[in-house]
Amino acid sequence: MATITDTFRNIFKIHELRQRILYTLALLFIVRLGSHLTLPGVDAVLLTQSMQNQTSNNLFGLYDLFVGGAFSNAAIFALGIMPYISASIILQLMGAVVPYFQKLQQEGEEGRKKITQLTRYGTVLISALQAWGVTVRLLNIQVQNAPIVPVQVQGFSWVLSTIIILTAGTVFMMWMGEQITEKGIGNGISLIIFIGIIARFPFAILDEYRLISSGQRSLIIELIIVAFMFFIIAGVVLVTQGTRRIPVQYAKRVVGRKIYGGVTQYIPLRVNTAGVMPIIFAQSIMFIPNTVLSFFPDNDFLQTIAGYFDYTSPVYSAIYALMIVFFTYFYTAIAFNPKDVADNMKKQGGFIPGIRPGKQTSEFIDNILTKITLPGSIFLAIIAILPAFVSAWGVSGQFAQFFGGTSLLIIVGVALDTLQQIESHLLMRHYDGFMKSGKIKGRR
Repeated sequence: MATITDTFRNIFKIHELRQRILYTLALLFIVRLGSHLTLPGVDAVLLTQSMQNQTSNNLFGLYDLFVGGAFSNAAIFALGIMPYISASIILQLMGAVVPYFQKLQQEGEEGRKKITQLTRYGTVLISALQAWGVTVRLLNIQVQNAPIVPVQVQGFSWVLSTIIILTAGTVFMMWMGEQITEKGIGNGISLIIFIGIIARFPFAILDEYRLISSGQRSLIIELIIVAFMFFIIAGVVLVTQGTRRIPVQYAKRVVGRKIYGGVTQYIPLRVNTAGVMPIIFAQSIMFIPNTVLSFFPDNDFLQTIAGYFDYTSPVYSAIYALMIVFFTYFYTAIAFNPKDVADNMKKQGGFIPGIRPGKQTSEFIDNILTKITLPGSIFLAIIAILPAFVSAWGVSGQFAQFFGGTSLLIIVGVALDTLQQIESHLLMRHYDGFMKSGKIKGRR
């Protein structure tokens, strides 16, 4: 039986796979390089000093998480790939309510190309607006009454050039993501977000090492925490990969109640159809109060309210969990339409045994989806609030992010998808893959 070492050796024996992996790594290296190149005109020394006093418990901290620290670095890739994600989400939501976009979604390949083109236009527009917001923020940051953008640099020309650079940076990252998907391995957009999050992991480990070396935590406690982390990862795999299969029978000929030449297929209903989107939506909304209240640091009443929205507060965790459950159902309703599935089955002559085609089939699928979404949404909410509880145990803020929430879901999901693609390439060349059994092999 092949070992992991043999599997990695086999990967580099396949010329096409080796080229794809190296191409992907090269583009991801450019992404990380651009995340550390400070915008022209920004004083990097003063910027570093100002970031030391910034809190991550706001929308800026959430944004900085997805762009791998590029936002706090005021880098040329400060906007990351998030404007593209925002444009994609907007068009997806509009597809559920606007007839024009609904029609595009049903036009197959041509409709997909049109939606992709509109997404790119939307990305440019959102990038330009967000870039203008970044320039306003940078112009207002001062360290000991010294602006991080020198007075002699400030002006319309600096604002315009910064907007152009940031917008071009996002467009370039969008292009690199598409190139990775086409010529590399894995989903390019997802990998760009993945590499930004995972780049924080070494610094999180360093923070934990400092706690151990200073005597604030014992090695045994640290091992228990790491073991708990692996337990959480296993739970994330369960909630992201779990499915309920509904049998569908397609009959070639039906005489009376007898079926001749029937073929049985399955509709896979995922426990977590919404993916990571409910956490992103809920987290964005939950950070709004603290972001707004941060503009009134001298108001005691507002600062008291801000304490309830601190991510370590039980009130915050309760509201956050309920919002995730709500958004899980909301996004599932948008992403999966039981009526369309039932209509397609009826057109193709398929039916669920014991269920009449049409409306009853739609209601049956909707009922099953509602039941399996409830435990999925609850487990998703538990995963999301775990970092707050882990932080209460004394774990550093950076390391706590890897115990759940958006970070862990993205890391696990992207890693599994990329692993499955590598697995497929190995099996096509008759090599043993990473998994000899289990879900990954079964889903190929």
